[in-house]
Amino acid sequence: MAESHPPIGTGPLAKREARLAWGLLFPTIAAVALVVLLPLLAIFWISFKPVGLADLRAPEVVLREDIRGDDEAVGDAATIRYRLRNSSQDQPITGVTFSDVIPMGLAVQDLDPRCTLENRDLTCDLGDWEPGNREILTIPVIVEQPYLDNALRPQDSPATTTGVAPNVLTNTTFTLDNFSRIFSGEEFVEVLWVTLFYTVFGTIGALLVGLFAALLLNKAFRGQGILRGLYLFPYVAPVIAVAFAWLILFDPFSGSANALLIQMGVTPTAINFFGERPLALIMVTVFEIWRYFPLSFLFILARMQSIDTDMYEAADMDGASPFQQFWYLSVPQLLGILSVLFLLRFIWTFNKFDDIFLLTGGNAGTRTLTVSVYEQAFAISNIGAGAAVAVVIFGCLLAFSIFFLKYISREEGL
Repeated sequence: MAESHPPIGTGPLAKREARLAWGLLFPTIAAVALVVLLPLLAIFWISFKPVGLADLRAPEVVLREDIRGDDEAVGDAATIRYRLRNSSQDQPITGVTFSDVIPMGLAVQDLDPRCTLENRDLTCDLGDWEPGNREILTIPVIVEQPYLDNALRPQDSPATTTGVAPNVLTNTTFTLDNFSRIFSGEEFVEVLWVTLFYTVFGTIGALLVGLFAALLLNKAFRGQGILRGLYLFPYVAPVIAVAFAWLILFDPFSGSANALLIQMGVTPTAINFFGERPLALIMVTVFEIWRYFPLSFLFILARMQSIDTDMYEAADMDGASPFQQFWYLSVPQLLGILSVLFLLRFIWTFNKFDDIFLLTGGNAGTRTLTVSVYEQAFAISNIGAGAAVAVVIFGCLLAFSIFFLKYISREEGL
């Protein structure tokens, strides 16, 4: 009778190996969760909250303390003044209290009914406060000699305050107003169209220019290394430097491009390249192509130089033209890297913010979804609406990635 063995992967040794593997992977999983998942979940959470920029700081009791009147001689009458306010104009604070230490040598003459004094320890219970509540509390005192001797003033011992306030970031109040504000009207449709135009043409343009540059440098010749270095300049140069260089070059008043076009008779007047519709959108797309084609160029060139040259020699002997060799031999070999580059460049371009913000600030019909996130969150101080736009961006990219990986990459054998 044949001896039975436990299934592969279910024995004690396999279980110990699995536990060891998960133990080794745990730091990586925890790091990914902290860096990626937690911020993503926070964005989803905030997108359903009525959060403004001022709400990021929890409401608190703001207190200022000073002494009024004469306090320079024994017997002088003075007043300790406490000015308190609710820092929030929208949220109440419950259970407001504050405590302070009265300096030695100040004899308290009268107390507010809400306050108690034990030795020199002052405690006041001010109850619940409405949003924006302000209050001034005064305590009359008489100056005695110890006060003049110790040189300690009321503001030298800061008062402490307590209070409980609801935090809009952590409470259970949710709303769909952020999303309704985004999708209402034609503004969202226009912003989405601009984003798609900028992303699609910027991505395809960068791939085509990178492919053309790779074809030019695929053959060895003198000065090839220098030319490759020059091709990489747009990608490695600081974005703020090249962006302002383009703005100066195409400036309608002092730009070299306008001066050249006018002298050549192409246009009778200067053209505002980054200030007119739809030219501004075309210009930022061209800038995107110019700046990021070197990345495509590097990957495509590396793939082209790994293709076996025997195929091209056989095709050349059969009388195939250079275009036929490229279309029927090179392109099928490049489809894999082109697909990966298209996916990555589409995601990166869809998320691009700094280029457009530096060139146009989102004006003249160049406002994309990422620029809208900035405007909603910081220009009009609506953090919730900005997070909602970020969720829309995530949804668009997730849908595109699923579609691309499920259908496009399958057809290309990836």
